[in-house]
Amino acid sequence: MLQISRNVEIPGDEIELSAIRAQGAGGQNVNKVSSAIHLRFDINASSLPDFYKQRLLLLRDRRISKDGVVIIKAQQYRTQEKNRQAALDRLQELIQAVAVVRKARKPTKPSKRSQSKRLDSKTRHGKTKSLRGKVSE
Repeated sequence: MLQISRNVEIPGDEIELSAIRAQGAGGQNVNKVSSAIHLRFDINASSLPDFYKQRLLLLRDRRISKDGVVIIKAQQYRTQEKNRQAALDRLQELIQAVAVVRKARKPTKPSKRSQSKRLDSKTRHGKTKSLRGKVSE
């Protein structure tokens, strides 16, 4: 069972975890032991509330396939248990990040004073630059 918030949780049978061999350096251990974890979570078939499902499917993340399946590969640690926990933590963070509703931005305008100060400084700068030109007789 994966706890997302106080009242939202994902049952363990909706998350598919499989052990695979890790890639990269590690000597013989990499070749012998399946320590990496491949996590698959189908968003559409899950028991998540519709709010979470819609936000996850609209998310442009390379971990989410076109079919709506979250695929996470964890191979950072040498033990299968730590990689399993890391994969579940990443899934939890992904779903929790979707739940945060951003505050609507209110567009603002510059004040009259700031506009006049900006124009005055532009005028002053232009006068300075024109004084740097060649002196004509």
